[in-house]
Amino acid sequence: MAKTGTTTQGLRAAIERSGYYPALVAEAVEAAVGGEAISSYLVHQETTFDANEVRRHVTVLVLTANRFIVSHTDEQAADSSSPTPYATTSTESVKLGRISSVVVSRVVANPESYTPGTLPREVVLTIGWGAVSRLDLEPAACGDPNCDADHGYTGNSTADDLSLRVSEAGDGPDTVRQTLAFAQALSEATAATR
Repeated sequence: MAKTGTTTQGLRAAIERSGYYPALVAEAVEAAVGGEAISSYLVHQETTFDANEVRRHVTVLVLTANRFIVSHTDEQAADSSSPTPYATTSTESVKLGRISSVVVSRVVANPESYTPGTLPREVVLTIGWGAVSRLDLEPAACGDPNCDADHGYTGNSTADDLSLRVSEAGDGPDTVRQTLAFAQALSEATAATR
């Protein structure tokens, strides 16, 4: 389930509609937003299955004139560190100028007959601001097949701070549409700060 919009009241209502610890999530997000006006937001609640457990997770993305705010809330079952179930909520506030990439990957069926404006069946929104990077390394080699010298390593560094996947089948067409709308608003906001 994802909801998007542009008002504080709308954000609170979307968090409540997600049904996932709304008082806890709303308090954390509202504290991070402070008094800033909201340009756009996206609330995405997902359920995952882990062995014999069902776990829920909610991600709230908020765009203001100056910042991108991301909040994650996860629930945990009772374990050796806690005799009762508990939830963990975190928020991160990023200045728009720090966002280095907004990647929107679209999966479309029957691309040979694609019509502009048709909703993708899946969207992956990846946002990078330099807090988390993935480093993929492999041994470097030269062109000589008989060479056994150590040429060090070569690789890629990829910004991977946030990746959010939504699909028409799992989340519904409105969620896909809302994710695209938020991604566009964020892309436009980051372009304006350059």
